[in-house]
Amino acid sequence: MSAYVVVDIEVIDPVRYEDYKRLAQAAVTACGGRYVARGGQTEVLEGEWQVRRLVILEFPTVQQAKAWWASDEYGPAKKLRQETARTNMVVVEGM
Repeated sequence: MSAYVVVDIEVIDPVRYEDYKRLAQAAVTACGGRYVARGGQTEVLEGEWQVRRLVILEFPTVQQAKAWWASDEYGPAKKLRQETARTNMVVVEGM
């Protein structure tokens, strides 16, 4: 069953964050994931959620999504993201 990683990101260092995007894409692909949405236009339809930068990743399973997050491939990118942005991230099982 597919799994989705949903990420709301507030970029605080846009110059270095560009390096993160490059590193992250390679790690996502290497771990069997793909981008569904990546920083496109968002519009709040209900509630007070103020999305900064929304990213949605799809993985074949929750286990693969969690393995990507903890992987050696993603480690350098994750460290860079944590230095250049504030992030809220969840994984959700698809239907």
